[in-house]
Amino acid sequence: MSKEVNPDYPGGRLSDEELKSQIIQEAAAPIKSATQASKFPTEIIDLPSGGILYPEGSPLSEGKVEIKYMTAKEEDILTSQNLIKNGTVIDVLLRNLIVSPINYNDLLVGDKNAIMIAARVLAYGKQYEVELTSPTGEKQKEVVDLTQFEAKEIDPNIFTSGENKFEFKLPASKRTIEFRLLTHGDEGKIQSEIKANKKSRNRINGVSPELSTRLKYMIVSVDGEYDRMAISKFVENEFLSRDSLAFREYMNKISPDIDLTYNYYGETDGQEHEITLPMTVQFFWPRV
Repeated sequence: MSKEVNPDYPGGRLSDEELKSQIIQEAAAPIKSATQASKFPTEIIDLPSGGILYPEGSPLSEGKVEIKYMTAKEEDILTSQNLIKNGTVIDVLLRNLIVSPINYNDLLVGDKNAIMIAARVLAYGKQYEVELTSPTGEKQKEVVDLTQFEAKEIDPNIFTSGENKFEFKLPASKRTIEFRLLTHGDEGKIQSEIKANKKSRNRINGVSPELSTRLKYMIVSVDGEYDRMAISKFVENEFLSRDSLAFREYMNKISPDIDLTYNYYGETDGQEHEITLPMTVQFFWPRV
């Protein structure tokens, strides 16, 4: 994981128009050809889900994804101001780095996080310099070894092979919901819907519907009722806050992902602090 990017890469920097044309062509073909060859070194990345939640026949069900090392072409992507402004720069980067013939939109969020961290290590090494803020508000700089973070421990008995669906009984109302874990494609739809709703609702009460929108995408049924309108009504009018909190805690507990819990000692108080490692601008732009 500590190999350097090939310094003899022959490609030059792309112009803005050439980069735009390339991105449009790649976005039009989300599933890569299995015969696509790479003349650059690659690594096989283990997915936190182990592939068990993907349908049989999906390349993702193998639980592994092959990615290539970053080159100057990908650095062109990282410096594209248009991609940075519209928030798609990391996704365009990862699409270009993934060699396996997958549909990027099918990636579970936790599996995508694992690919992102691996891509960063392959590109710029395992050391990540970041400024941390302790619970007391004190700040200090730390150099973090990204290779120390591993997949969360999860109970395989709760998973059904090839099926992204779970059941949870709400502790307060005693109602039963079925839900699924979100994919990258879901996240894109959620953000689009939130953006559209903000424009209308902010004129009325300034409330962002982010949590309720996310819940509507995750919940598949309520007490055996699969109608989307009924689920929407449940989330907005019947989902008790105590139940919502318990559900979100359970969902986070079972979601395959990389455990980014980081422990360090404060320089001033000498106490050990536990935080979730923040992903700052230095993550993929270490020289910024």
